[in-house]
Order: sequence, then structure tokens, then C-alpha cells
Amino acid sequence: MSHRVLAVIIGAGMSGIAMGTTLRQAGIEDFLILEKGTDVGGVWHWNRYPGLTCDVPSHLYQYSFAPKPDWKRVFATGPEIQQYHRDVVEQFGLGPRLRTGTTVTSARYTDPGWVVETASGDRYECDFLIAATGVLHHPSIPAIDGLDTFAGPVVHTARWDDTVTTRGQRVALIGTGSTGVQVVSALQPEARQVTQFARTPQWVLWGPTGLRQSAAISKALARMPSVNRRVYGTALWASGILADITTRPSWRRSLVQSLARLHLRSVRDPALRAQLTPGYEPLCKRQVVSGSYYKAVQQPNVDIVSAGIERVTETSIITTDGIEREFDVIILATGFEAHHYMRPMQLTGRDGITLDEAWVKGPRAYRMTAMPGFPNFFTLLGPNSPIGSISLQYTAELTSRYILQFIQRFRAGELTAAEPTEEATREFNEQVREAIGPTIWNTGGCNSWYQNEDGTIDLWPFDRKTLTAMLSTPDDRHFRITRG
Repeated sequence: MSHRVLAVIIGAGMSGIAMGTTLRQAGIEDFLILEKGTDVGGVWHWNRYPGLTCDVPSHLYQYSFAPKPDWKRVFATGPEIQQYHRDVVEQFGLGPRLRTGTTVTSARYTDPGWVVETASGDRYECDFLIAATGVLHHPSIPAIDGLDTFAGPVVHTARWDDTVTTRGQRVALIGTGSTGVQVVSALQPEARQVTQFARTPQWVLWGPTGLRQSAAISKALARMPSVNRRVYGTALWASGILADITTRPSWRRSLVQSLARLHLRSVRDPALRAQLTPGYEPLCKRQVVSGSYYKAVQQPNVDIVSAGIERVTETSIITTDGIEREFDVIILATGFEAHHYMRPMQLTGRDGITLDEAWVKGPRAYRMTAMPGFPNFFTLLGPNSPIGSISLQYTAELTSRYILQFIQRFRAGELTAAEPTEEATREFNEQVREAIGPTIWNTGGCNSWYQNEDGTIDLWPFDRKTLTAMLSTPDDRHFRITRG
């Protein structure tokens, strides 16, 4: 079956919903959102593991156009955020333009537009193709000898199996990031034993991650929308501090790092504290926030193993120090292939150039939104997105309005195609490379999922003011514009 629309958005996660809403608010109805999952929400749809909680305060983790005064907790749970995205889709009438269970397998540019094909054999033709495929999506499965021979359940946190029982079980958890910290905290009260394999420990900042928002505050904010907007604005302003402390050396950075070290002192046992002490500076990796993890790991039914894993048997895990431990369940909190972006979709641009050819030296884009050789193709949260420093909702809304300007000019007959020049793209990537220098991600002495295979940092090294300036109005001097 073939369909013709003005724009196709790939992905119905946070950024895809922002793009769809932006189009509808501009009076544009001729678009579709193709989502391979069975529901909207992106990472909040795919992740359902125990203890799933946002590591950003609730009143910041929302769209400016869809304020939510009645969050249940200061740091919202995954299910509540997922429901919020469903509510936004309904509120802004995106349902009729949404196609769930639709996996895009390929997209190719055939002047003057794009042809999109799906796993079910459907074909979509469009003038603009917008990738809102996200970053934390493709699970990273560690190559551990014998993992496939384990007789019990082996489950990745990003593909959680609700039939897995952990109560009263001996649980092995592999991974030390935010997800691993949340799972340990959630399972400790009910599991017989939780063993976290943490070869590289993480710094953990204290935060009131379990604190509920009072009903009185929710009612007051609902009655006073202007105050609720101020709360969001204040949260957005405060988030700028994170960009400052990660991108520039300052007393603020030193203060936050000191707070992380102080929190670690709450672990009383010197030997355990030494196990949990990273060999790099706080903030070098994506910061983990928890008010319960250090309490959980000090309980008698939690064990931290620093030795590497040698192999897995049908019933156990054997570490490199020769110790064998038996388990009933293995949980992989091993993160994502963060730099896959649109893959495994086959993307082919002008003159037959493929995404793999364009990115042979690693992911690169012009201001994280567009690529040379791919006319009328845009990305939301593409390469060099501010995953570790700036509100993602703010970024997605700003980028959506930026893309909207090209679509409006197309509809007005001012252009038929636009793509960034190689020169402008190279200039931006050189600016990024230079600005990354003093950031904590580069100087903190760690390896993290922020890094590409060649070691370069795939992040936004500028502040929100610079982000806004770069993505407010397109600069035609940086684009190859086809007119008429």
C-alpha cells in the first residue's frame, strides 16, 4: 500500500511527539508518525524495569506546551511519564496521524522527495523525512562467554519481561549506570540476594528520588497556571547550571563534585566504600542520582563484585578471580548502542550516498539537525545532542520549530529542497571539537557511552543560549537551497 504525505516522522517518543505537535499547532495536518513499538513514549515505552525513575525533576521533564502540575513524585516514575506522553498525544490530536507497530526498514531520496518502506511492505512518499528515533534505544548486549547457556531468565532492562520473578530469588545484576542503581534499590527489599557486578563503579549524587509531591501543591499549581509556568521556567533556568558545570571548570563544578564525594561517605564500611569509589572525576559520565542506592548496598542481602566476569554456566557466574556464584536470574543493565541513531534503517540520500558512507568516520551532522547529501532530511536529538546538559524537551521543541521553518517555506513555494553544505557541517564539527576540550566529559578521566568508537565526545559542548541562537532561524548561507 502506498501513501503520499508532506512529512513522515520516524518515532513517537518524546521528540517525535514534539515535532508532531509543532506541525499541528502551525496548522499543518499532512503528516504521519511511524512508530515501530505498540505504544508512544519511546524510551518510556521500551523500559519497564523495577524502580524505573526519571533522573530529572518532574517539573522540568515536560513540554512547555503541555504543563503537568500534578506529578505524583518530585522525580517521576516511568509509568507516569509514559502516561503523560499518551495524554499529550490525545490532547493534541496526534492519534489519527500515528501508525504504531510500523517498522521503517529503508528510506531513500528520489528527487524531489523521499520514499519510505516498512517491514510490513507499506510504502510512504513524502517531501520531508524527520528522524525522531532517539538515542537510548538499541540495547547493548555484552559478549559474555556462556551467557546463552544460562538456564534461568536473562533479561535486559530495556526489554523487560514482566513474567520474570525476582522476589525470593538470587539475582545477578550486570551494570553500574543509572539503570543498575535503580534496579538494585528496587529489588533489595524483596530478593533473597542481589549481586551487582560493578567492575567500574559510578559516582552517585544524592537526590530525593522517592519523594512524593503533596496533593496540596498539585492542586495549587493546577489552580494557578501562571505559577505553574513559573515553576517550569525556574526549573529550566536552574538546569542551565548543569550545562555550566559540565562544560566549564568553575567553583560550581567543584562544589557538585564535592557533594558526590560526600554522599559516598554515607557508606560506612571502608572496604565497601573503596569498591564503590570510581577512579575518575564526578560528572565525567552521565550523572547518577539516587537517594536510596547507598542504603541498599549496605544491606546484608546485597553484594558488590568488582572482579570481571570470565564466563556464565547453566546455573552460575564465574569471575576472573576464580569465584563461582550461583543465581536464579541474570539482569543486564548494560545500556544502549547510543550512537546507532537511525540504524538499522537503510538511509540513502542524494546521488545514492548511504548513511554508513556519510558516517564512515563516525556520526556527524550540522547543528545536530541535518546532514550534507540528504535533502529535506532532519533529525531531532541527532549527533552532538545535549544528552548530558540541557533539557531534552526544550531541545526537541526548539529543533521542531527550526525544522518547521523549512517546511513552511516549502509550502509557500520558496524552496523545493534544502541540505546543509559540507563546509558548514565541517565548521560546526570543528567548533564542537574545540569546545569539548575543557568539558568534564573530556578531562574527567573516564570512558563513557558519550564517546564514539574513535574516542570523540558525541555531546553538545555549549550552553542553552548558544543552542537557542544556533537553532532559532536557519542561515541560508549554510545550506544548499533548491528553489522553484
